[in-house]
Amino acid sequence: MESSAIFNFQSLLTVILLLICTCAYIRSLAPSLLDRNKTGLLGIFWKCARIGERKSPYVAICCIVMAFSILFIQ
Repeated sequence: MESSAIFNFQSLLTVILLLICTCAYIRSLAPSLLDRNKTGLLGIFWKCARIGERKSPYVAICCIVMAFSILFIQ
């Protein structure tokens, strides 16, 4: 039985990586969409986009490792 992403650490990491990558991609297409919400609850998406932009080599390595883990280890 598969538990939800909150209780499964690998699934939680996958969701966080997807959120970071998605926010960085959206910000590259439409920067004003995320830049107007830098604070508050929607500020989380702006922060994820900043992490994806500034730490992109590390995020890319994490995505590759996670993909390898999901495809070949599980």
